Amino acid sequence: MNLSEKLARNLRALRGQQTQETFARKLGISRATLTRLESASQNTTLQTLDQITKSLRCDVGDLFK
Repeated sequence: MNLSEKLARNLRALRGQQTQETFARKLGISRATLTRLESASQNTTLQTLDQITKSLRCDVGDLFK
C-alpha cells in the first residue's frame, strides 16, 4: 500500500458517518479535494496536510499509520 492509499483509508476512517461536505468543511478543504484524497487519485501538498493535521489535532504520522 502506498502513502496516498494509506492517507485515503485513514481519512475515510476518520470521517466515519459524517458527510464528505461536513468533514471537508471541518478540515478546511473543498469537498472535491477530499473526494480525490479519499480515492487516492490526488497527491496532496504539505500545506494541505498541515491544514488537516491542525484541524484534526493530530500528527502527520497519524494520517499514514
